[in-house]
Amino acid sequence: MNTDDLIKESERLIDLGNNALKTEFVDAHHTIWVSTESFGEFRASSLSYLRKVFGESHPYYREFNEKLVGSLKATTNWGIGIIKAAKNEVESGWLTSLKGIVSAEVFSDFLEMADYLLGEEYKDASAVMIGSVLEQHLRDLWTKHGMPTTNGREAERAVHPKAEFVNGELAKKGVYGKLDQKNVTAWLDLRNKAAHGKYDQYNADQVKMMLLGVSEFVARTKR
Repeated sequence: MNTDDLIKESERLIDLGNNALKTEFVDAHHTIWVSTESFGEFRASSLSYLRKVFGESHPYYREFNEKLVGSLKATTNWGIGIIKAAKNEVESGWLTSLKGIVSAEVFSDFLEMADYLLGEEYKDASAVMIGSVLEQHLRDLWTKHGMPTTNGREAERAVHPKAEFVNGELAKKGVYGKLDQKNVTAWLDLRNKAAHGKYDQYNADQVKMMLLGVSEFVARTKR
């Protein structure tokens, strides 16, 4: 495919995502879903595109493949945001190879991608992505500071700990202070609201503050 073909294909994928959003419905638990058939077509086609253009090791492909696993409206919006980011990369001439060799400066990490999505008014996708970065960073800190493992249930929690559990344990160990712990708790809460379709419980300005806060927190504590 040439650049024009790649742009047209990304536009087709965005249309598939938007068509899936038109099928939204609310279940008994007030969770917003879209048609599994429409979602499945959008997911499969998008993964094929991202694999061919960027490769399976690129953040676009990995994030799309790992996170878009349920036909929630929130994840569909997130997926559309990723495809829009990929489209922008192609349009801007940042793509250096159709096999996935891309400029190292472009979206070097998920926080840059989240910033782009926020600028494109995809606050929900941005919030989930920022939250994913935060969760991974917490687990990296968990490993870096040699958090202890034990037998039984505690061992399971140590191998696959929940982010809020890790947050509490890192604060107890003095990796960071109580204020950071409270901020992390708030950011994780916002991330969960975005992931579960509670879009009216936060706004774009709060996501922007979350982005700034998480960026500073990660930079300060990763040393």
